[in-house]
Amino acid sequence: MLPLKDDIPTRSFPLVTVGLIAANILVFLYQLSLSVPGDREALRTAQAFVYEFGLIPCRLSGRCALPVELGAPAPFATVFTSMFLHGGLFHVGGNMLYLWIFGNNVEDSMGHGRFIVFYLLSGLVASLAQFAIDPASQIPMIGASGAVSGVLGAYLVMYPHARVLTLVVFGIFWQFIRVPAVIVLGFWIVVQLLNGLLTFTTPQQRGVAWFAHIGGFLAGLVLIRFFRRRPRIRYTFH
Repeated sequence: MLPLKDDIPTRSFPLVTVGLIAANILVFLYQLSLSVPGDREALRTAQAFVYEFGLIPCRLSGRCALPVELGAPAPFATVFTSMFLHGGLFHVGGNMLYLWIFGNNVEDSMGHGRFIVFYLLSGLVASLAQFAIDPASQIPMIGASGAVSGVLGAYLVMYPHARVLTLVVFGIFWQFIRVPAVIVLGFWIVVQLLNGLLTFTTPQQRGVAWFAHIGGFLAGLVLIRFFRRRPRIRYTFH
């Protein structure tokens, strides 16, 4: 199932959501500019960029000291810089699609300032969840998926009955249908859980940080209760 649009209107312009999407796209375009097909030096430069700003678990745990360029961010800072790096067009495109569909309503419920803090905290919890699974890994973790997963968790709490226009594919057949958000997001988290469990027995599944998705989603479920704005209570004095 590929969600395309929900039916919950917003009361304000999603400034932070749009800003995050723009930032992710600009960083991805910069990544592309570093990598020139057939140019080995350019490919090494692009790889070095990912190793400097991606989150490498063994650097964070202190179990390794991979060579990086002078001026590279401290290991903990890469928890946040890694959220803006992506491994390909479908990676960044999928993350930004989900952020646009569900992020605008979550931002609307919190306000701009709270939303950016919520987004970064969700990404932090997501990164730490994946880090806990394999703190000795030397593979860079990159992508906004963990933070976006937090947005999905928050959306599920607030709008479980929203209708989401979804592309459903059955083999060679496809159809657009409106599906309740609880089904769309419920299906999504079940897929993450199943794939996460498979990483313990199937090495091929370890190329995706499934536990970052799960950790971010759980963070969103919890944090939304603290970040959503409370309705104002009006008093009449007499």
